[in-house]
Amino acid sequence: MKKLVSSLLSLAFVAGLGGAAAIAQENHAAAPAAEHAESETPHYPLKHPKEVAWSFAGPFGHYDKAQLQRGLKVYTEVCSACHSMRLVPFRMLEELGYSEAQVKTFAANYKVQDGPNDAGEMFERVAVPSDYFPSPYPNAQAAAAANNGAAPPDMSLLAKARGVTRGFPQFVFDMFTQYQEGGPDYIYSLLTGYENPPAGFQVPPGGHYNPHFASAATLAMPQPINNDQVTYDDGSPQTLDQYSKDVSAFLMWAAEPHLEERKRTGFMVMVFLLIFVGLIYLTKKSVYASKEH
Repeated sequence: MKKLVSSLLSLAFVAGLGGAAAIAQENHAAAPAAEHAESETPHYPLKHPKEVAWSFAGPFGHYDKAQLQRGLKVYTEVCSACHSMRLVPFRMLEELGYSEAQVKTFAANYKVQDGPNDAGEMFERVAVPSDYFPSPYPNAQAAAAANNGAAPPDMSLLAKARGVTRGFPQFVFDMFTQYQEGGPDYIYSLLTGYENPPAGFQVPPGGHYNPHFASAATLAMPQPINNDQVTYDDGSPQTLDQYSKDVSAFLMWAAEPHLEERKRTGFMVMVFLLIFVGLIYLTKKSVYASKEH
């Protein structure tokens, strides 16, 4: 009898522990969702970049030189006030369809530092085609001081350095579609993505809300361009959307000027490999045709 009572008491104790655990679990599940949301770290960007139909996309893509010339105009009149392109020489502009004389005239609009001279001092001179796009600031500290403490990045390789990682299963499809336009998509989305912050969101002083920014919800750069800010000579729409597409394509060219050559070479290599595999197969059939299996 004592053993039976002891067993019943043990079962009751275990059942009590189970009930307490169940109650604790229910209380935890009933915790406010807002409290859980506050403890989560936001994942940036808040909005993924928009996919744009670029002329240079895909295995047979090519640059639209008219678009690149418009993008150069946007960079020159808007972006170059804050951003440098210290890895891009003026002479490369001949690849956009400009003549040597036009490139010389364009370069002469800039001044670059040179020297030292015979007196051991640095001096400024008019740029020539062999020079590189100069920075609008003498150094990174001056650039940061003029832009709320954030130095504007160099744009030489911006289209290749920027981009948002696309998770599974999207990156699997990207291997077959040869998607390599993450940088231009990101730049375009950032330029067109400024909007009013949601209710309750506190924008820090000197910040500007942009859910497409990859590092935070705000950034120091205000919206740099608006409709009708740059005049096009070819009749293209003078809109924020068109400006953003053109300068994004130009920055892609600046980061990878030999993209078309690379794609042509890749195509030729693939054709060669297909022919080579076919020749190997025919050779194998010819060699082993008279062999007994």
